[in-house]
Amino acid sequence: MAERSTAAVDVADNSGEQPLTAKADQATADGVAKNPEQHTDSNEAQGSSGPEGPGKKASPPELHSGHKLARRYRLEECVTRLDGFSSWRAVDEKLRRAVGVHILPADHTRARSVLAAARSSALLGDPRFVQVLDAVEENDLVYVVHEWLPDATELATLLAPGSLEPHDAYQMVSQVASAMAAAHREGLAHLRLNPNAVLRTSTGQWRIRGLAVNAALRGISSDTPQRTDTEAIGALLYAALTQRWPYESDAYGLSGLPKGVGLIAPDQVRAGVHRGLSELAMRALANDGATASRHEAPCTTPEELVKAIGEMPRIRPPEPAFTAPPEYQRTTYQQGSYGRPAPHPGATQPIAAPPPPLQSRTGKALKWAVSALLIAALGLGSWQLADALMDHAGKSDDTNKSQQTGDGDKGTGKSKPTPISIKGSQEFVAKGDPQHPGDVTKTYDGNATSYWRTKTFDEGPPLAPYKPGVGIVYDLGSAKQINTATIGLRYPGDHTTIELYAADSLTPASLDSMDKIGNVTTAGTTATVKVTKSVKTQYVLVWLTAVPYSGPDSAAYAQAGYKQGISEVQFTG
Repeated sequence: MAERSTAAVDVADNSGEQPLTAKADQATADGVAKNPEQHTDSNEAQGSSGPEGPGKKASPPELHSGHKLARRYRLEECVTRLDGFSSWRAVDEKLRRAVGVHILPADHTRARSVLAAARSSALLGDPRFVQVLDAVEENDLVYVVHEWLPDATELATLLAPGSLEPHDAYQMVSQVASAMAAAHREGLAHLRLNPNAVLRTSTGQWRIRGLAVNAALRGISSDTPQRTDTEAIGALLYAALTQRWPYESDAYGLSGLPKGVGLIAPDQVRAGVHRGLSELAMRALANDGATASRHEAPCTTPEELVKAIGEMPRIRPPEPAFTAPPEYQRTTYQQGSYGRPAPHPGATQPIAAPPPPLQSRTGKALKWAVSALLIAALGLGSWQLADALMDHAGKSDDTNKSQQTGDGDKGTGKSKPTPISIKGSQEFVAKGDPQHPGDVTKTYDGNATSYWRTKTFDEGPPLAPYKPGVGIVYDLGSAKQINTATIGLRYPGDHTTIELYAADSLTPASLDSMDKIGNVTTAGTTATVKVTKSVKTQYVLVWLTAVPYSGPDSAAYAQAGYKQGISEVQFTG
C-alpha cells in the first residue's frame, strides 16, 4: 500500500460518506450521534478545506514542503487540509524515518483538546495502537507527530477485492476488541473506528490509529463512548464478513444495505458466512437491546465483546492448499514423422509393441565389476569396524575415568560455560546525577519483568557529551575468570552500546581506573558481550554509552526519548 493512503486516512475517511447536515452536526456536537462515521464532511476525503464545523474561525496554517518543525521534522507532502488543520507526511531527520504530522493553529478551537488527547494516547503506550511520538505547542502551532506505517494496509483496501476469510475476520475482531478494552480501562475512547482506522501490518498484526486524536480533530464526543466503540467494532466485523457497510448509506468503498430492510444478519446477506461471527457482529451492532428476537445478550462494551469472543470455539486458519503434480504422459511420435507414409484416413494400423531395452556386453561387464568392488569394500569396512571396536574396548576404562574427573571436555577442545552468581551491586556515576540506584538489584533477581532503567535523554543515541555513560558495578564474591555477559534489555532499537570493565572495587574512583574487557552494539532486547581480554576480577562494570529512542512507557512513567533499561544480567566463566 502506498504511504500516501496510509497517512491520509488518519483524518480523511471516504468520499462516499454523506455530507454533514445541520441536524447531524448538532447531534455530533452533543455526543449522541449513533453512527459518527456517517456524519462527515464530503470535502474531507478530497483534501479540501471545509467551512463547516466548530473550527471554522481558524485558517489553515501557511506551511509548505521543506518546512521544519522543532528543527527535526521536515514536511514532505500535505495529504489532507480540512477545517483549519492539515496532515502531512514528514521525515524525522534525527532518526531518519518517516512520520505523520497533524498541524493546527494554536488558536484553533480544538487545539487544546487535540493536544490533551494526543498526550493521553501517548501515555497508553500500547503497541496495538499507532503510537503518538510527540505532541507540542510551538511558534503559534500545535502539532502531533505519530508513527508512519508504510508496510500496513487499511481494512478498507483489504476488503476491495472481497470479504475476509473467517480466520482473518476472527483475528481482526479479537485484536481490535482487546485493544479497545485496554484503552477504555485507561479512560480513552476512539469514537472514529472505521475501515480506514484499522490496519494490518505485513506480519499479520492488526493496529489501530487515531486513538482519541481523530475524534478530537473533528470535535466528536459521545455520552456513551464504550457503546459507540463497541458498535463500531461490530460494523468492522460486519464489513469483513460481507463486504457491505451495515447501514443504508455507502461508505469506505463499501455498498450499504438495501433501503428499508433494516439491519439483517451477515449470514443472511452473504452465503457461507461463519455463523458464530455473524451472531457476534449482531450482538455488537444492535447493542441497545432493540432486537428481542436474538437469544444472546447484546455487547455494550469492548470488555463484554472480548468475553463473548473468548466463549466462541476457536477458528483455525485454513489448511494450506497443495496443487497435485500433473500426471506423467508418455511422449509418442507419429510414424509419418520418420519418412514413412502416414496411413490413409480410416485405415486401421496395428500398434507395434515397444522393443525391449538392449544391454550390451560392455554393460554386463561393468555391472559385475561394480558388484565386485562393493563386496570388497564391505569386507574391508567390516574388518576396520571390528578393529575400531577392539581399540575402543581397550580405552573405555581411561575414558570413564576422564569423564568422572571432568577432563572429558578437553578432548573436544570446549568447556561447558559455568554460571557466576552475583553477590552485590551498585550504580556507578561518572558524571552528573545517578539514574535509579534503588533498582540495581532488580537486574539479577530472576524476574525478567523487573528492571533498572536510565533516565530519558533528549539527545542521542550517544549519551556524550551529557554523560560518558551510565551503568552498574557487580560484585562476584571473589576473583573469577569471565568469558561472557548476557544482558536483557527493556527497549529494542538501534545503537544500544554496552561495554564491560574490570573494576578494583564496588565503588571505583573513575572510569580511567578500570580495564575495558569487552563491548557490543545491538538492536534487540538481549545483548551478549564476549570478553576479549582474559582477566580475573571480582568486580565488573556493565556500562551503557549509547541508548535507543523509545516511545513513552506508562509502566515506568517514562516519556518518549532516548533511554534503556536492564532486566537480567548473567555472567559465565
